[in-house]
Amino acid sequence: MTPDRHGSAVIEFPSDLEIVTVRKFDAPIELVFDVLTKPEHVSKWFAPFTDVVTECSIDLRVGGKYHIVLVTEDGTECSFRGTYLEVEPPIRTVATWLFEGWPDAHAVDSVDLHETDGVTTMTTKLAFRDQAGRDHMTKFDGQEDGFNKMEDYLRSLLEKKGSASA
Repeated sequence: MTPDRHGSAVIEFPSDLEIVTVRKFDAPIELVFDVLTKPEHVSKWFAPFTDVVTECSIDLRVGGKYHIVLVTEDGTECSFRGTYLEVEPPIRTVATWLFEGWPDAHAVDSVDLHETDGVTTMTTKLAFRDQAGRDHMTKFDGQEDGFNKMEDYLRSLLEKKGSASA
């Protein structure tokens, strides 16, 4: 049985413009990359709490676009979109990031993956244009819950794979 890593994200603010998060997953790097970049996976874990992803499109290539829409429990629609600037499977993506409805929340989002002994470490960095954008994002408390949902989803995929090969 793999350890429960819920609540294990380390979130830091190294400057007035950045949010850096480090999170470990007990899964191979290729699977973590797929779960981060394929719509059929992202739609299963991206929305925190009881929110639901209603739209997810990802064109994973430099210059390709992504768009994710989720609906909160009270019916509020939240939309995220951006353009890929770098794509290096299975270790790195860099994309612009815009949370529609938050005009000051424009950022560049880099995701770096590294695997050691079957544990993949994910480091994300959101680099905002200005401090107002970074400060606005710190008010959103769904990041850790989203990572917990991602961990649960990865675990379910690994369990399915394990039972299929048994």
